[in-house]
Amino acid sequence: MSERRELEVIAELVPAGSRVLDLGCGDGALLAHLCEKKGCSGYGIEIADANVLACARRGVNVIQLNLEEGLALFDDASFDVVLQLDTLQHLRNTEKMLRETARVGRLGILSFPNFAHWQNRFSILRGRMPVTKTLPYQWYDTPNIRVGTHTDFEVLARKNGLRVLDSFGLHRGQPVRRMPNLLATVAVFKFERG
Repeated sequence: MSERRELEVIAELVPAGSRVLDLGCGDGALLAHLCEKKGCSGYGIEIADANVLACARRGVNVIQLNLEEGLALFDDASFDVVLQLDTLQHLRNTEKMLRETARVGRLGILSFPNFAHWQNRFSILRGRMPVTKTLPYQWYDTPNIRVGTHTDFEVLARKNGLRVLDSFGLHRGQPVRRMPNLLATVAVFKFERG
């Protein structure tokens, strides 16, 4: 249920009728939801064959592309909103993709596992890397090539000339606005070019 609730919370950030680009769109569930419930249109970008097929079955426009290659096929401000949900931690060139997100979209919305959540901190204090619902892998087999915190992203956004319009955390599908760096398992940001 929390995954469904998280999808709804993120969808609330997207203005109705927006042209959306969903980077790392997975099976296309969010983009399909936005098209059906909010009259949005757009494309998903996905690399995994099974997810590309799932998107096609859902009727979601999808382009198979490795995000590490950038978004050169899209012009500046091609989309009203660019979603980058649960992808940032998988990318080698995080700053480049963040700048590309801001370049091709008027608004960017991103989320990533918040490594500063109190349970993760407690795990580290015990001498172990955390294994949680949000970070479900052992340190030696994780697809995450980096970890970050809610506060880390605020610093990165400023460094890259982005203006944060809204930020909060999610925990078990519920928004966390008070002390999200400590109390949220997922960090969420809505931003634009400064």
